Amino acid sequence: MIEQLLEYDKSLFLFLNNLGTPAWDNFWLVITYRFTFIPLYALLLFLIYKKFGLKSLLVLIAVIALMITFTDQVTNIFKRGFERPRPCGEASLINQMRFVASYCGKFGFFSGHAANSMAAAVFSGLFLRPYYKNLIFIMLLWSVVVAYSRIYVGVHYPIDIVCGLTFGAISGFVFYKIGQILLSRFILK
Repeated sequence: MIEQLLEYDKSLFLFLNNLGTPAWDNFWLVITYRFTFIPLYALLLFLIYKKFGLKSLLVLIAVIALMITFTDQVTNIFKRGFERPRPCGEASLINQMRFVASYCGKFGFFSGHAANSMAAAVFSGLFLRPYYKNLIFIMLLWSVVVAYSRIYVGVHYPIDIVCGLTFGAISGFVFYKIGQILLSRFILK
């Protein structure tokens, strides 16, 4: 059953990856580049500062740093534990796929890009939801676009993406709760 699921995953990867065209490659490379969204993160931090103040912002920056570290490290544990090669590392797929990224990497289960972007989306979307009702939907869409970019450039299978998004959503929610507790105990007394 797992073998069949992995075959479906490969087939879906090839379908989605081959939807790409050279005209869109640079766009998706920009989307998948880890530093592209620094202005977005800066804007989110500014919005948190504007609504919660400097003390709360400093506490939440610490929580965010812990969240990203946690998400990254758990992702690495899964990658080393499962040792599932990335699609770009599969000799049987390389001639059937579009490899757009400049670097392949060794293992891909699950996607750190998907996990981190979803964690950031859920965390910031929930904290800012009372003030910006639709922000969470924009952030979730952004996270899915970032996650899809990893399929487009040829470095992750769909299962890697779905599991990364799921883990990221859970992490974002847990760290949102941790942030709420810390703010209520130390800042909002």
